[in-house]
Amino acid sequence: CGGKTQGTFAEKRESCVQCDFFQRIQKEQGTDSAPLKFLSYLSDAAKRPILGELKFKFVKAGERFIVQGEVRDCAYIINRGSGLVVVEKNGELHPVGHRGRGDIVGVLQILTGESQHAHVEAETDMELWELKREQFEDISRKDPEFLDFVTEIIADRFDSKRPVADRVIGKYVATDIIGRGGYSIVYKGLHKGLNMPVAIKMMRHNLVMKEDFLTSFHNEARVIASLNHRNIVRVYDIEERYRTVFIIMELLEGESLKEMIHRLGKLPPLLAANFLSQICSGLHYAHEHGILHLDINPTNVLVQRDDQLKILDFGMACHQGADDRSVFDGTIFYMAPEQMECNPVDQRTDIYSLAITAFELVTGQRPFVEDNARSIIREHLTKDVPDPGDLVPGLPEALRHFILKAGRRDSSQRYQGADEAAEALRPLLRHPDPAPGGMVYRDRKMTTLFLVYRDEHQAALKGLVEQFSAKAKELGVDLKVGDLKDA
Repeated sequence: CGGKTQGTFAEKRESCVQCDFFQRIQKEQGTDSAPLKFLSYLSDAAKRPILGELKFKFVKAGERFIVQGEVRDCAYIINRGSGLVVVEKNGELHPVGHRGRGDIVGVLQILTGESQHAHVEAETDMELWELKREQFEDISRKDPEFLDFVTEIIADRFDSKRPVADRVIGKYVATDIIGRGGYSIVYKGLHKGLNMPVAIKMMRHNLVMKEDFLTSFHNEARVIASLNHRNIVRVYDIEERYRTVFIIMELLEGESLKEMIHRLGKLPPLLAANFLSQICSGLHYAHEHGILHLDINPTNVLVQRDDQLKILDFGMACHQGADDRSVFDGTIFYMAPEQMECNPVDQRTDIYSLAITAFELVTGQRPFVEDNARSIIREHLTKDVPDPGDLVPGLPEALRHFILKAGRRDSSQRYQGADEAAEALRPLLRHPDPAPGGMVYRDRKMTTLFLVYRDEHQAALKGLVEQFSAKAKELGVDLKVGDLKDA
């Protein structure tokens, strides 16, 4: 803006629409042929008659034609001009999206029946086509591709990193998006009656229309809800509304093993053994209840602040002995040979995936060449997991043996159960039988260290403590951190 510092959104929005840069962007967006532009979909001669059935609407610049929180029975397709999507949250306005020629606004609400998630304001004079709910449903029945296209638009918009409006989902309020995956969006939420923090996992609308994905999502909720173990994420509730499914889970704080590997490069062997032992404990419990995970990998294991692990994402889970699995059920880098060959799976399948995960924890990389999917499958089918000791000299023999035995191609040569695998790690654990939820400190000394620092040093100090903690754990020393407030 010519070196001029702008004020708040409310102060600058009028001047912004007169800006040369804005005018250029508007012109470029008007000729945009991006695949998710709605008019590009309707430009097909076979679909063009739809426009003739729609009502025309003119909106003057500055007018707010969609209001957050209202319930509407129509969406708008932009024929000319541009609008701004604005979320009102905690008394503040947040511009979260720009819509130009060819875009559709308000479509999620006529699909789901929810109230509007944001305001939409006209930045310039706008010409709109009004799409009523009845027309939307009629077109959806006649043209399945139409619904697929709309739900792809919705999925794309859910991937925005900008603020979102609160959503009421039955007894819960979803406040912020905290995670995104290929199948789902995860919200931070709150149980309204109990004032209890929760995580809310929503299946993407573009997938909920597909019966196999919906079955898998239902399966995850049903499976996890039946499990109650300190190393498995808890499910509290299931809500079905807004043309999708929500799984209400415990809200966890921490980082995934994948994020920890990325941050540290690789994990100290004793810390890795501790983590692997916890995963074995959770898997043994699930296996005892007849449930396989079938997608064990570092992304699906969360490390909490006290180093207690939680196994996540039982979306691929099934009962032992299942023989109707697809070759792509799971994450290909960690899949056992029997999964790739569509053979029956059992608890040893999870143990193989754990071997790949263990190799990555201690070396910082996966064991096989990954040029393409075909080469990955060939490596898994023709080779055992290689020796991690070749990459990590001095790796404890018990941990090296664990990875080699758990990673055999032939499942009969692996550990036959997660309890047997855990037993192999026991020599590496300083205290093999910790009390649930905490450590045992028999015959050990304790030193208290106080760090007095200024606020501006907090970020640097956090990194220093993490480095110290990693080194301490290599020695078998447990570091506990707590805040001490001045009296």
